[in-house]
Amino acid sequence: MRKLLNTVYVTNEQAYLTLDGENLVCKIDGETKLRIPFENIENIVCFSYIGCSPALMGKCVGLMIPINFISPQGKFLAKVCGETKGNVFLRVGQIDRFRENGLELTRNTMAAKFSNTRQVLRRSLHDNAELREDKQIKQVIDFFAEGIEKVMDAGTVEEILGIEGSCAQMYFSVFDKLITNEKVPFSFEMRSKRPPLDPVNAMLSFIYTLETGEYAAALETVGLDSYIGFYHALRSGRSSLACDLVEETRCIAERFVLSLLNLQIIGEKDFERKVSGAVWLNDGGRKKVLTRWQERKRKSMMHPYLKQKIPAGLLPYVQSNLLAKYVRGDLAEYPPYLQK
Repeated sequence: MRKLLNTVYVTNEQAYLTLDGENLVCKIDGETKLRIPFENIENIVCFSYIGCSPALMGKCVGLMIPINFISPQGKFLAKVCGETKGNVFLRVGQIDRFRENGLELTRNTMAAKFSNTRQVLRRSLHDNAELREDKQIKQVIDFFAEGIEKVMDAGTVEEILGIEGSCAQMYFSVFDKLITNEKVPFSFEMRSKRPPLDPVNAMLSFIYTLETGEYAAALETVGLDSYIGFYHALRSGRSSLACDLVEETRCIAERFVLSLLNLQIIGEKDFERKVSGAVWLNDGGRKKVLTRWQERKRKSMMHPYLKQKIPAGLLPYVQSNLLAKYVRGDLAEYPPYLQK
């Protein structure tokens, strides 16, 4: 169990939460592991199927502390809360903030995305001596530096959309070079989405979808509406705000895919090809990817804004919480995720 920004995250799947006076108590196998006074808690996010006691739920309802239940895989299941009060004002504030400052949020988010993408390329150069003198990759790194400057000077969201498209085209033109293991039985030519037309695109789309779902669940826990974004256009059934925040962490998905390929964890037998040309992960391939993804989420990382180590799986929740604090006026600016 971990407390970040006055939100308690219960990440141990065997944890059981209960009530002791004015304290939240976390028990594992009947043994008390942690005790936190309610006065220090704004929100509870529980990644455990075991759950919590009815007495604790009643106490939290009375104190207006929501308890969010998330599956260990990151899917939002349910929320226990009292009468909706604060969230109404938070969502009204969300709409007002995004209307007034949507361009500024988009600039910062896309600048962070471009910076993080440059880090993926730089990391690949650092890890692979044979790529260090590659002129095309260096050209793309410089192109993203220019893209950051253009984004910060952009006058409209539509202009930023065009800059992003140019940067994405440049990035994916060298993505195949980052697959450095010559034993990988397939290559990458261009980004294809609906449907993915090769195994690399199938993996990218699958992980992007996992990330988007995790951000949608995280936004729900802090009371923000994941369907009202500031960059992606509103569309029925699309979690536009989750899509916005995922832009900052696409670099994580891309590094993850490259690792699975270069370490030969995923191979040709993990995909199925349709008559239409679409390529998807099969059941065995999805199981491999999900297993490794869950392992990655348990690893610790240093959050660049909090200056604290957190499980990687909590990153969507921290970023959503920071955005909620910005919407409420507790933060002057929303700090996007910047990979070091």
